[in-house]
Amino acid sequence: MASMETSTNNSSHSRSNSVPSAPHPFISQFTEHLGRLMASEATSSSSISQRLNGLWDLHDCIDKLLQLPFTQQSLARECSDKWVNDLLEGSLRLLDICSAAKDALLQSKEMMYELQSIFRRRRVGESAFTMEGGKYLTSRKKVKKTIRKALEDLKGIKKECILSSSNRDNEAFSIISILQEVETVTLSSFEALLLFISGSEVQSKQNRWFAITKLRQHRRVACDSQESTMNEFEKLDAALQSLISHKSSSLENYQNHMENLELCIQDLEARVENVQRQLIRTRVSLLNIYNH
Repeated sequence: MASMETSTNNSSHSRSNSVPSAPHPFISQFTEHLGRLMASEATSSSSISQRLNGLWDLHDCIDKLLQLPFTQQSLARECSDKWVNDLLEGSLRLLDICSAAKDALLQSKEMMYELQSIFRRRRVGESAFTMEGGKYLTSRKKVKKTIRKALEDLKGIKKECILSSSNRDNEAFSIISILQEVETVTLSSFEALLLFISGSEVQSKQNRWFAITKLRQHRRVACDSQESTMNEFEKLDAALQSLISHKSSSLENYQNHMENLELCIQDLEARVENVQRQLIRTRVSLLNIYNH
């Protein structure tokens, strides 16, 4: 009888070493970060920044989770080659969409700097600035086209993530499920960022209405309300459309819009760079787990 009790105790002790008796604090942190991120909506510059910050917090938590011996042992011991490939491909997908967002921001910044350089040459007249504004908007169309292609590809990727999810009651697959949730919410966050940079079709129509209304100086309250719903990219686009289409006589508004957009892009670039570093850490952690 004593021998049986000893065996039972040893078995229980063995299980307690391999499986935590309660959810690890990182799991609780993950749940909190995920809940906040999924509840957030990117409808302004500040909310996009907050969403990217939340994304950083989420991936920081995931990286810490992947450093736990229990996590590493579970994934290394119980995952099939299929799941290994799925996780590694998922980490590449996130890096790819992150790079697409970085490229869109970089192109937008370079275009804006060219416009600023023209504006700051005091000898350049309004007609020259109008011409450069037209070039900027043409370049913006190319960026938007690239973003639309990235968004179309993203839709297919998100469907793959849903189809590959697992409901198996297993510690390793629970971790896989967490990583898949992270991939899904990360893709959605980058989708929101790309939409923020390009603007939706509905928003573009609103922008044109706003530009005309502002020019004619009618219904000022409604106009100001409309402008408050636009982000920095859209405001500069609308202002330049107004300049080109209606030969506005003042350039001061465009300077303000360009300065605001510059600050916005700098902020977003820094936050995306932070998220990218976390994505790289996660991929390195996964490679280390499966290569040892």
